[in-house]
Amino acid sequence: MQTDIYNKMQLKKARTALIIMAVMLFVACGYSRPADAVAQQTAPVGAELPSIAEGEDIVRHIGYTASYNHTTLCPDWVAWELTADEANGELNGDFSFSRDPQVDFPKASREDYSRSGWDKGHMAPRADMRWSRQALEESYYFTNICPQDHEMNSQAWRKIEELTRRMARHHGTVLVVCGPIYDGEEQRHIGPACVHVPDRFYKALAVPTADGWQTVGFVVENSRQSLSPRQYAVSVDSIEALVSASRGRATDLFPTLPEEAEQTYDWQFWNR
Repeated sequence: MQTDIYNKMQLKKARTALIIMAVMLFVACGYSRPADAVAQQTAPVGAELPSIAEGEDIVRHIGYTASYNHTTLCPDWVAWELTADEANGELNGDFSFSRDPQVDFPKASREDYSRSGWDKGHMAPRADMRWSRQALEESYYFTNICPQDHEMNSQAWRKIEELTRRMARHHGTVLVVCGPIYDGEEQRHIGPACVHVPDRFYKALAVPTADGWQTVGFVVENSRQSLSPRQYAVSVDSIEALVSASRGRATDLFPTLPEEAEQTYDWQFWNR
């Protein structure tokens, strides 16, 4: 048991180094958030990014980073840091869902979702991106979209999104990673491009505090779901096990965080 824990800690350290290198590369390529948003950050730059495997198609936008899967035609994950000011953004605008110009084909389109019966479900919600017109517009790229059950999207998933914004306003910042989970070998598909319909969705949150990190995760079935976030709450570690099984490789959602911070969650901290 102690050997397993030691090996996991060593793997986490190695992944942390890779994440830091990846962040430095992104910065060198000219990506940056607005100065006022950066000034509010209390977490290390790039701490919201999961472990990145060789061959992943990583795309960075002003408000989020995504790993796009050209087989499922959905993001494997979408990650962002949400600050208090960003959570209070008030910009609006009418934008069409569109293909991400930074992503190569094959990729999803509006035709795939048309008359499918599934919502174009945002991973990084538009309400988290209302601090910038560019961020808001880019949230409509299909690199940020998965097929979601309408009731799940408008009820259970929306409540978790609202909880996330409350935490950002209360604590100043929250790190977010979310994405789809596919349980079986045979997947449901929609549209001419065969966009995969996820079986479940996960969202993992992390907040830096004076006493260390607080984390929590949520797993929601992609079906009629309308319960409160508490009913879907799990540890980040348990989500990592589900996602690793779904993707067929080990996944660390917050590789820069201490391992012990991901093993449990304190619902009293998140119940605000």
